[in-house]
Amino acid sequence: MASKQQDYYETLGVSKKASADDIRKAYRRLARKHHPDLNPGDKAAGDKFKKLQEAYDVLSDEKKRQMYDQYGFYSDQGFPGAGQGKGTPRGGFGFGGFDFGDVFSGAAGSAAGTGTGDGGFRDLFSQIFQRGRQQAPKPERGSDLEYALNIDFWQSIKGTQVRLTIQRQETCGTCGGTGSSGGGAATCPQCNGTGNVTQMAGAMRFSLTCPRCEGSGKLRNACPACHGEGRTTQPETVEVRIPAGARTGSRLRVAGKGSAGLMGGPPGDLFITVRVDEHPFFHRDGDDVIIKVPISVSEACLGAKIEVPTVDGKALLKIPQGTRNGQRFRLREKGIFSARTNTRGDLIIEVNLQAPKANDERTRELMRELATLHPEDPRAEIWSQV
Repeated sequence: MASKQQDYYETLGVSKKASADDIRKAYRRLARKHHPDLNPGDKAAGDKFKKLQEAYDVLSDEKKRQMYDQYGFYSDQGFPGAGQGKGTPRGGFGFGGFDFGDVFSGAAGSAAGTGTGDGGFRDLFSQIFQRGRQQAPKPERGSDLEYALNIDFWQSIKGTQVRLTIQRQETCGTCGGTGSSGGGAATCPQCNGTGNVTQMAGAMRFSLTCPRCEGSGKLRNACPACHGEGRTTQPETVEVRIPAGARTGSRLRVAGKGSAGLMGGPPGDLFITVRVDEHPFFHRDGDDVIIKVPISVSEACLGAKIEVPTVDGKALLKIPQGTRNGQRFRLREKGIFSARTNTRGDLIIEVNLQAPKANDERTRELMRELATLHPEDPRAEIWSQV
């Protein structure tokens, strides 16, 4: 067993909260300094190097470090046996041969015909104290199901009804959800009908609940239809109403359409996540709708009334004199109605000025005349800011 007087953290010059990377760097630095090949004939350096190796061997291994931090030492042989520890009475009960490294790694030895250890002290002792308290299986709620649904823009704003075919676990019609064929139960071969198995861990022996029959001592005959599960996977068509105003990410719940429960438990729910396809003209921003509408230079300069498309048809928009390119206008309550909030969004129109095509001399003459009437530089404001 490692010397109790040696503090591995002090040996490597790191704190107890040091990370694995810090421990590795400290070991490499000190190992190069005290390596026997670099210090020929120096016995002190050789002893220091051995201590460094011993400390690094424990602290670099997660399970060894866990035991060292908890008990102040690490040993491949576990705790000292009877009479070996200080204050242990001769002939008293000891832990000789008990490998705590195995317990922490979940590999405690098992006798022939016994269960295998697959956890540490917590799993081991929880099974010991639960012995003899086996209860009949309780009803268990079925699991929820998730389904992704794509709908188009118009379905999302007006609402729709869809039919989905889903795969869900339903109560087995053959066994009624019990998982048993109803025939006589056989004696469990692992525990020989006792409901308990013996597990050895070094010098200690534990009596645990049999993992195969779960303490009943009997093995039931599994239902051939569901193979003992109590449920079978079946397709089912479900009608779902998508409310008006649904948007990408909306989550709908259909109660009771998840998987069936176990032992008479209630079924889970079906959750549908909506994804709305983009529209080439209407762009959604929450419950508002944004559109881009072109206008002519004369409409922008002189003002006009124009028709614009909405989700309900057409609407009249007044363009004031001197409208600029990119300017936005808002039509109240012309957006998307939300059944969830019982409110309606707005329609936002962004205008884009379309320059006339100067393909004839008359148009070019008018443009030159316009330039003479308005000689101001439209980029003057830019140059004042740079």
